[in-house]
Amino acid sequence: MPKATARHILVESEGKCQELKEQIENGADFSKVAEQFSQCPSGRSGGDLGEFSKGMMVPEFDKVVFSEELHKVHGPVKTQFGYHLLEITSRQD
Repeated sequence: MPKATARHILVESEGKCQELKEQIENGADFSKVAEQFSQCPSGRSGGDLGEFSKGMMVPEFDKVVFSEELHKVHGPVKTQFGYHLLEITSRQD
């Protein structure tokens, strides 16, 4: 069963998500941005979601986490919760 660790930032709008992504790409710290803006309780721990298996998260999330490049900020990714920025920190098959 594939497993991964990731962190994310959840916001209401695609525009806000894009704005935060630009801040991070320009050197802002992902954890600090998550603490300040994420609407998910994980924001308090810098957006860290810990380790999870494929199928534990919503499909849109899994698709990115289990197929995209590690240590890069992905998104905006739209789910029923809002818009996410995702960073995959590790993955094992």
